[in-house]
Amino acid sequence: MELQMGLPLFYFLLLGFAILMYVLLDGFDLGIGILYPWFNTDAEHDHLMRSISHVWDGNETWLVFGGVILFGAFPLAYASIASLLYLPIMLMLIGLIFRGVAFEYRFKSHTSKVWWNRAFAIGSSLAAFCQGLMLGVLVQGVDADSVASSSLQWLTPFSLFTGLAVMAGYALLGCTYLTMKSRGDIQQKAARYGQRLLLFVMLAMLLVSLFTLYQQPEIRERWFGGAHSLILMLLPLMAILAARLLYRDLGRVQRQFAAEAEISIRHESRPFWLAASLFLLAFAGLVAGLFPYLLPHQISFYAAAAPDSSLSFMLPGILIFLPLILAYTLWGYHIFRGKVEDYEEGY
Repeated sequence: MELQMGLPLFYFLLLGFAILMYVLLDGFDLGIGILYPWFNTDAEHDHLMRSISHVWDGNETWLVFGGVILFGAFPLAYASIASLLYLPIMLMLIGLIFRGVAFEYRFKSHTSKVWWNRAFAIGSSLAAFCQGLMLGVLVQGVDADSVASSSLQWLTPFSLFTGLAVMAGYALLGCTYLTMKSRGDIQQKAARYGQRLLLFVMLAMLLVSLFTLYQQPEIRERWFGGAHSLILMLLPLMAILAARLLYRDLGRVQRQFAAEAEISIRHESRPFWLAASLFLLAFAGLVAGLFPYLLPHQISFYAAAAPDSSLSFMLPGILIFLPLILAYTLWGYHIFRGKVEDYEEGY
């Protein structure tokens, strides 16, 4: 009985873990696509492609895994979210298809390479923007009485802003990933772009947080009412500290490059982990504000959960495939853990 009572919470936490893994892993390779027009030469484009060629398809496995969890464990939430966000979801999938096809054909093309470059950049940007749109809708909430009367509930100034913010966040992840995986001009350019993007991302996080606190009294009460608010206040303080360290490290990479000094491995890799920590802290704040809802103020994960028999039936498959996906992900990053130039001869 206790196991059955805990299964909805287990799947809720597992869904959150899958979403976080997807955002962190596929976020930086979507960011590479967003950054694509900011790099000019074919050599730079080849470098960007090779830097993610060994992991991009495995990263998207987490999107599929999260979709399976939502569909199987929370069918009511799946139906509501899919009907509300049908158009952004389809546009996101089209963008992912475009970038996948462009990725494969770019390495084999010659005269049409410029068109595949554009398809890769547009597909990556479209997918990231749509994910930000959906995030904005879920944070802002929807009017249950007007969902049936309008198919454009997701199209608001707030969701458009969060779409741009997610694009900037993914591009920031891409910059820190390139700082870790590159040398020379590309590394220096990525560090410079990363500093600029960090300022916009922190401003966007502040504005989204203030808007959410203003619009959602329940979230405002949770953050500022009771002793637990002191613990929650650690999240923005840690985010500010991580941003400060990230900005300093990216600046240090540029200064050492200008001085033709050796850049330590720690200073090359730490920006990526600091950027990832910003996403982790933002995700923790989002969950703390919205818990226990899957669709804010409408459907909680307990209300949306499938019957206990269905949740129990899914459990063996989850326990088998989750370690396999984790192992595949870790293997890809372990095999290609150096600079791009160290293994690009194999392509």
